[in-house]
Amino acid sequence: MNFDAYARTGVDLVNARLDDLDDLRALFPEENAWMRDEVAERDLTTFRRAQKRLRDVFEYGTSGRDAQAVTEINALLEAFPVQPRISGHDSNDWHMHVTSRGASVSAEYMAGAVWGLSVWLCEYGSARFGVCADERCGNVYLDTSSNCCRRFCSERCATRSHVAAHRARKRAAIGEQAGVASKETLTTVV
Repeated sequence: MNFDAYARTGVDLVNARLDDLDDLRALFPEENAWMRDEVAERDLTTFRRAQKRLRDVFEYGTSGRDAQAVTEINALLEAFPVQPRISGHDSNDWHMHVTSRGASVSAEYMAGAVWGLSVWLCEYGSARFGVCADERCGNVYLDTSSNCCRRFCSERCATRSHVAAHRARKRAAIGEQAGVASKETLTTVV
């Protein structure tokens, strides 16, 4: 089983827009087209609740509240239990599913996502669960950097944030120069 891929499905869910059933269907990649086809309105409510709870896990990890992240993941593991089974159509297609036959799309997706995130937490710690430092973004990510120093969900957010900070410093410096120049003018006039 590819636990990193399962953990990334948790990230994808937290970052997804879930306004309606079409948004939910957009969450499923091509290899999970069956989920996209079978998802129902009742799953939308489950995904929205789980999305909020998973966001809490990332916020706990980002803020160093390891015990709370573990408590929430354990609660999610109880809500979406993993019941592994082998599935496939022939000897060349055997693969693992994480729920029992006939489980809802939300149960299947969430069991995998929570299982992947729990393995990730045990392997790397909750400090590797990040929330983008760009205040305009809010996306979550798994920090795969070698020294646990990642602060942004993407290069785009990092660049946008650094450019905004640079421009703010530049405006402040220009404002300071203008303030000094006006004081000098007042001193000369008086």
